[in-house]
Amino acid sequence: MPDKAKKGDWVQIHKIVLPAGERAPQVPEDTAQVPLEMKVKGTLLDQEASLGDTVSIRTAVGRVLEGTLVAINPSYDISYGPPPAELRSVGEELRKILKGGDC
Repeated sequence: MPDKAKKGDWVQIHKIVLPAGERAPQVPEDTAQVPLEMKVKGTLLDQEASLGDTVSIRTAVGRVLEGTLVAINPSYDISYGPPPAELRSVGEELRKILKGGDC
């Protein structure tokens, strides 16, 4: 992964939204002891930046945000794990129902 980005590159920033101790009073105690953080991807607005620099980005929906540059050309690696066995047949069963057949 590169360690320098230039204007227009796809990047990811990190920012502390609320420090520990400033969280909402209704959050659980263990949650209140850690900061509320965000990571956001977007295009770099600064001319050039290195990992760790404070930068501005424009998100896919047009918001301009500022934070610490943590990744250049980040991937989407979200996983909710394997599908539960009970859900694997839902699509086939639904098609049968919609066609008027029995499961």
